[in-house]
Amino acid sequence: MGRILVVEDEAAIAELLSMNLRFEGHDVRVAATSEEAVQAVHDALPDLVVLDWMLPGESGVVLARRWRTEPRTRDLPIIMLTARSDERDLVQGLDAGADDYLVKPFSTTELMARIRSVLRRRLPEALESAVEVGELRLDPATRRVRAGQTEIALGPTEFRLLRFLMTYPERVHGRPQLLDRVWGDHVFIEERTVDVHIKRLRAALQTAGCADMIETVRGAGYRLTSAPSGGCLAA
Repeated sequence: MGRILVVEDEAAIAELLSMNLRFEGHDVRVAATSEEAVQAVHDALPDLVVLDWMLPGESGVVLARRWRTEPRTRDLPIIMLTARSDERDLVQGLDAGADDYLVKPFSTTELMARIRSVLRRRLPEALESAVEVGELRLDPATRRVRAGQTEIALGPTEFRLLRFLMTYPERVHGRPQLLDRVWGDHVFIEERTVDVHIKRLRAALQTAGCADMIETVRGAGYRLTSAPSGGCLAA
C-alpha cells in the first residue's frame, strides 16, 4: 500500500489516524511540527500527506504552497485537515495546492474514503486492487501473478516493478522514474540496477511466454504493452 505522512500536532488525532491507516496496510510516519514534516519529506517522499492547517512553526497552508513550488514535491497528494470551516478558508486551502479538504471534527471513515479516492486518482499503484493487462493478472492482496492459468513466481522487487508497469500500461518510464517509484525516493543506487531487474522480470515472464510484453524504448526507458509480439503462451 502507500507511504503516508500524517502531519498533526494533536497526539490523539495523530494516533487515531495512524492506527486506521496501518490497519488498511499503509506505511505511516507522523510529524507533529512543520519542521518535522519538512524533514520527513526530505528523508523519503511519501505517497500522500494528511496535513493539519494549524501547526507549531509554519502553517499547513505555507507547507502546501512550498511543496507545490518544488519540482520534487510538485505532484505530492495532500489532504488538509483543519478546524477552520469558513468558505474562504476552504478556498485558501485548495488554492494552496491541497487535493482535498476536511473540517474537524471529521469522520474517520470519510477520511479513509477520501484517502483512497486521492490515491486512486493520483497513485493507483498504491492501492490493493488487482490489475490486468492482456493475459497478465497481478493481485497485490495475494501477491500472485498469473498469465492465464499459469502462476508466475516473482521476487519482491520484480513484483513491485511489474505492478508499477501494469498500472501504467503503454507508457514509457525512464530509469530515474522507475528508481523513484519502485525502489523509493532517496534510495541511492545506480540506474543500471533497473536493467538487471528488468532482465530478471523478463526471465520470469518468459515461463508463460510473456517476456515480450516489456519493451525497451531506446534512449527513453521501458514500457509494458498489452499486445506482445506472439502473445503469451499460457492463454
